Amino acid sequence: MTVPPLLLLLLTLLSLPSLLIHAAVSDAYPTIPGTAPIDGGFSDDLKPIRREVYGEGKIFDISHRYTPDMPAWDSKEGIGRFLWLAASMKNGSLANNSEMKIPTHTGTHVDSPGHVYDEYYDAGFDVDSLDLQVLNGPALLVDVPRNKNITAEVMKSLNIPRGVRRVLFRTLNTDRRLMFKKEFDTSYVGFMKDGAQWLVDNTDIKLVGVDYLSVAAYDDLIPSHLAFLKGRETILVEGLKLDDVKAGVYSVHCLPLRLVGAEGSPIRCILIS
Repeated sequence: MTVPPLLLLLLTLLSLPSLLIHAAVSDAYPTIPGTAPIDGGFSDDLKPIRREVYGEGKIFDISHRYTPDMPAWDSKEGIGRFLWLAASMKNGSLANNSEMKIPTHTGTHVDSPGHVYDEYYDAGFDVDSLDLQVLNGPALLVDVPRNKNITAEVMKSLNIPRGVRRVLFRTLNTDRRLMFKKEFDTSYVGFMKDGAQWLVDNTDIKLVGVDYLSVAAYDDLIPSHLAFLKGRETILVEGLKLDDVKAGVYSVHCLPLRLVGAEGSPIRCILIS
């Protein structure tokens, strides 16, 4: 007697042992909420390895993991539950399928000109229109003086030479590990309007990367964004994880999602030494 293919598949699925979903634990990233910690019950090939550095120190992941406790703009409670298993094999589905709902300016993300200019938004200057040649290429990681926001004076003091097109600014935010704290902190370091305008007027920088949720200091939130994005040439990458790398020259590679109509997008960024 020949067993119908659909019945054979169903019998196979029913015979599989039930597995729990597990997540690796580290000092930087504790157990991901909703999952069980790894114990001795599984073989090594079923213990996921979560890395920050690859290739013996040649590739650095500078984007943050998305977890319910990561900070969200103006929130004391983090982003909360944003991901759920809508279809589960444990409940009879043929495959596991997750769904998520999350603001586009969450975690490590990118801003397009339509973020603060309504006419640009209406005209279609979304994240799908961003130049990948700007988002990928040689980049300079610099340490910013830790006692102040990024002003015109600070920009002058950094002595970034002409010709440098991509700069990642590491600030006191990294030292304070603000991106690892659930509660949003308005005292983060960012660009003041004069610092943003000085960068636009006096450098060749087209990609600006920072280490908290906004490139702009809280007290100059919109004016700094306006200065950066007015010419539609500068791309802002926010919420970078810069604690594992030394200052210097790297190759940066950032890829946003192709979200047509969206003024922001989560982004995966790596540095290659």
